[in-house]
Amino acid sequence: MEIILHPGAHRTATTSLQHYLRGNAAALGQRGVGFWGPLRLRDGLLKGVLPQPGVMALPRDLTRARGRLALQLRRSADRGLGLLIVSDENLLGTPRANLRACALYPAAGERMARLAAAFGGQTGRVVLSVRAQESYWASVLAFAVARGHPLPSARRLAALAEARRGWREVVGDIACAVPGAEIRVLPFEGFGGRPEALLARGMELAAPPRRHARSWRNRAPDLPRLRALVAERGEDPAPLGAGTGRWQPFTTEQAAALRAAYARDLAWLRAGADGLATWIEETGPDRAGPQPPAGRTTRGHGDGIEKRHLA
Repeated sequence: MEIILHPGAHRTATTSLQHYLRGNAAALGQRGVGFWGPLRLRDGLLKGVLPQPGVMALPRDLTRARGRLALQLRRSADRGLGLLIVSDENLLGTPRANLRACALYPAAGERMARLAAAFGGQTGRVVLSVRAQESYWASVLAFAVARGHPLPSARRLAALAEARRGWREVVGDIACAVPGAEIRVLPFEGFGGRPEALLARGMELAAPPRRHARSWRNRAPDLPRLRALVAERGEDPAPLGAGTGRWQPFTTEQAAALRAAYARDLAWLRAGADGLATWIEETGPDRAGPQPPAGRTTRGHGDGIEKRHLA
């Protein structure tokens, strides 16, 4: 059985893909394609593989996890599955850990190495969705504020804007951690709202199902919602600013620095990524815009960092 790891680095794109895969599970199963998402992975299946807050990982825990996963993989193979997609937005690390480190997935290499070892070398491909740092950090900060974290200080915003670690470093860590796997990188801006295109281009599944393909899920709260949440807990929402739409916490100069960092990452990926990864980009008329179409406000769901503790 071939395993595709999808450690989606943005929760909106990843949870939209997971909703799509769950909704089309029967049709995909008939084609020999299976799916493990957060509901399964966070129910003890990866215990001992990825570190848990306040829990020391022991060597025997990884050994037990390998046996547990091998049993589940054998059962999946017995059901006729030849391809398994393993997707969770926290496989590389959590947004909270990123904010704490002011860096993109600083533990990505260690986590992916442990995952690859736990799956017994069956990982054939890693599919990574990346997003412009300006939009990525704004989304992460919006989720954090909505969940009770204080508004970011000027010092933290400056640290995020000046961070040297970009997607190039994340891809390099993954390549070192899973040396036998093919790495494919796709932009959130082109595939975030098109899970069937991600499945076709990133995972090479011909003619993927079209049902459940336009459900935009788990979006970051907008400015009116953030102001209401901050006011409800007795804090002053004025620093959020006026207006509607997405919250942009960075100054003009900081936003420009983040855009420049993403441009450098894209230039490296388009130039071949030093042979480490394949960049996949849509250029045809069906390409999605940098933001979801107006009015796309389908329901979200809670696979967030506080729930069920995939750390």
